[in-house]
Amino acid sequence: MKETLYTIPLMDAFKAEDECPFCYIERKLEQDSLDYILGSASAYMQSDIREKTNRLGFCRAHYRRMFQYGNTLGNAIMLSSYFKELNEELQKKLSGTKPGKPSLFRRKKSAPEDDASEDQSSNTALSSWIRRRETDCFLCGKQKDTYRRYIDTFFMMVRSDSDFYQTMKHSKGFCLYHFADLIGEADSRLNGRQLEDFYKDLFALMKENMNRIEEDVDWFIDKFDYRNRDADWKNSRDAVQRAMQKLCGGYPADPPYKAK
Repeated sequence: MKETLYTIPLMDAFKAEDECPFCYIERKLEQDSLDYILGSASAYMQSDIREKTNRLGFCRAHYRRMFQYGNTLGNAIMLSSYFKELNEELQKKLSGTKPGKPSLFRRKKSAPEDDASEDQSSNTALSSWIRRRETDCFLCGKQKDTYRRYIDTFFMMVRSDSDFYQTMKHSKGFCLYHFADLIGEADSRLNGRQLEDFYKDLFALMKENMNRIEEDVDWFIDKFDYRNRDADWKNSRDAVQRAMQKLCGGYPADPPYKAK
């Protein structure tokens, strides 16, 4: 298959022998996004980018990573611009919001769904507006758009590149988070014998590697038994962080990514 903008990084991710190639890709996407918005590209100084960051803002996780990244001045410039627009809109919302009248009777709670409906009915327009802003994030959106293209490329290569398929079959599998993405897309991307083979090979790959991780964690624990003091660690030294990654994705042992 002809190499493209997305096939090369995808193949590199599978050859990296990581616990999950898509975790590997997402980490690179996030690092590239931080470099883009706060690094030498100085995207925060571009008017069209500032318009988007003023409208979307950033999520809690990305504010933390942006602070850890560095470039305090760049962060301050974006925050100043964002606060000016946010406060103008917030003042309008506050002036148009009035407290609701308390009810004389409170409905008895009898089931979890009752709690959900009561919470939903008590939401004010102001509260909903704030919660909606919390779910928007310029960097999340940027990374998700590119990630979707990698999912498209993955299934394109599964369909048409036998070398890539063999590389996938001999990889360490995927974390459960990205595994769910793949099985959620497979039915609409593949069909017939191809879909049947994909499921068979993917499930076998996941079983093998989930068992491998379990064994690594068990041996990590066993190494703390004095009787195994002189035994080989095998592949268990980093078993805890790899097990966490396998379950939820990401790299729990990674240090903060900082400006170069």
